[in-house]
Amino acid sequence: MSGTLPPLVEPAAELTKEEVARYSRHLIIPDVGMDGQKRLKNAKVLVIGAGGLGSPALLYLAAAGVGTLGVIDFDVVDESNLQRQVIHGQSDVGKPKAVSAKESIAEINPFVDVILHTEQLTTENALDIFRPYDLILDGTDNFATRYLVNDAAVILDKPYVWGSIFRFEGQVSVFWENAPNGKGLNYRDLYPEAPPPGMVPSCAEGGVLGVLCASIGSIMVTEAIKLITGIGEPLLGRLISYDALEMRYREVKIRKDPETPKITELIDYEAFCGVVSDEAQNAASNHTITPAELKAKFDAGEEFELIDVREPHEYEIVNIKGAKLIPKDRILSGEALAELPQDKPIVLHCKSGARSAEALAALHRAGFKDATHLGGGVLAWAKQIDPSLPTY
Repeated sequence: MSGTLPPLVEPAAELTKEEVARYSRHLIIPDVGMDGQKRLKNAKVLVIGAGGLGSPALLYLAAAGVGTLGVIDFDVVDESNLQRQVIHGQSDVGKPKAVSAKESIAEINPFVDVILHTEQLTTENALDIFRPYDLILDGTDNFATRYLVNDAAVILDKPYVWGSIFRFEGQVSVFWENAPNGKGLNYRDLYPEAPPPGMVPSCAEGGVLGVLCASIGSIMVTEAIKLITGIGEPLLGRLISYDALEMRYREVKIRKDPETPKITELIDYEAFCGVVSDEAQNAASNHTITPAELKAKFDAGEEFELIDVREPHEYEIVNIKGAKLIPKDRILSGEALAELPQDKPIVLHCKSGARSAEALAALHRAGFKDATHLGGGVLAWAKQIDPSLPTY
C-alpha cells in the first residue's frame, strides 16, 4: 500500500509578489516549488477542534500557505488549555476557541481565509460542514466524534488525517476509503468497534504531555501537505505510533478488513460508542445527587461516606474535604468492597461523573442499593459550591 498519490488540489492561478516572498523557502524545494505552493493556496482544509492537536496543526497549515482553513470548535478557552493549546494565550481565556484561533492565524498569515464553525459537530450537520473542503484533519479526543468524522468522510469521499494523543504517546494515520490507488481504507478497518466505556480515559481524565501535541500535530500537517501537493508517500495504510518517553517511532501496517460493513449513513454515535454504559446509566437514574444536595448533607451533619473514585494523582490536585480515596478500578474488581461501610449511605464522586457512574453500577450489583453519586463530579462542586478549589 505504497506510492505517491496524485495531488489532491489543482494549483491556483498565481502567487502574488508578497506570497512569493513569504513562501520562498518552500519555493526553492524542487518537490514543492511554485506548483506545490499554488496547490496549497488553492486548498480548503477543515480542522476539527482548536485544541491540543488542532492548535499546532492550524498554525503550521496557515504558515504553509493553505488558502482556506475551516475550524470547528464550540468550546471556550480555559486556563487548563494553555499548557498545550499553543494557538491560545492568557488574554484568550473565556473566548471561543474558534475565534481565538482565527485571530492567531491572522497574525501568522493574513493571506489565509478562515471559516469558523462554532457549533458542535453532529450527525445533522457533519455532511454539510465537510462538503466544501478538500481535506479534513481530526484531532478530537472522543470516540463518538472520531467515528462520526470517519463515516462522514467515507460518505463524501474525503481523505482525512487522524491524530490521537494520550499522556506520553501519540498516533497518526491517513484514511481515505476511495483512494485513487485503489487501496483505500477507513478508521473502522483499524478500530471496528469502540472500546468499552471507561476503558480508555480521555486527555481530560488521563492527562497529556503538552509538547506531545506539537510532535503529533506536525506529523498531521506534514501528511496534509503531502496529500495536497502529491509529494512523498502518505500514511495511507500505515499507522505511526510515537512514544515520547522512549523517543521511539513505530510503524504498523493497516490492511483493509473485508468484514468491515459498508458505510452508507450516519448513525447515533453516542449510542454506538456507549460513552457511558447502559448499566451505569441505569444505576445513575434516580441515584444522582447535585452539588447543592451534597452540601445540604454536610450542613445537616448527616452520616454518610463520600468516596472519591479518581486516581491518587488527581486527588492530590484537588479533593472535596472529607472524601476518602478509593480508585474506580479497585471498586470494579471487587478488591475495595470490604473497605466500604455497610451501616451508612455512600456517595461516590469523580471528576465529572462518568467514572463514578460506572463505580455506582458495581456497588449496586454488590448490594449497596442506597449508594448514590455526585452529578458533575468535583468540577461541578468547585463551580457551584466552592470556587476556591482549583480545577483541572
